[in-house]
Amino acid sequence: MAVRIRLSRGGSKKRPFYRVVAADSRAPRDGRFIEKLGTYNPMLPQDHEERFVINAERVKYWLGVGALPTDRLAKMLGNLGLVKAPVVKEQPKKSAPKAKAVERMKAKEEAAKAAAEAANSAE
Repeated sequence: MAVRIRLSRGGSKKRPFYRVVAADSRAPRDGRFIEKLGTYNPMLPQDHEERFVINAERVKYWLGVGALPTDRLAKMLGNLGLVKAPVVKEQPKKSAPKAKAVERMKAKEEAAKAAAEAANSAE
């Protein structure tokens, strides 16, 4: 049985609340779990003490017997020093201009420079 430490969603629509649980990896996200390890409330401010509450002893136990945390939870547990923090890769900027747009912008800049030089030399 592959055990994962993951978030199980609760709360109402647009007001999420998560339980940190140890569950079989084949179980549904909000379904059956083995043990509740803590809570996570993303609606609270980041510095609020009840935003992320965890039973560190039980998390260490589950990690010791081979449970793997999800990526999001590994990042949170890494901030607490319970797990080695995962390496976060830089995501490509989807809003960055594509190659042809960059070429057009460079051509426009060069044309503007040439026009400015022509105006300066004509004076």
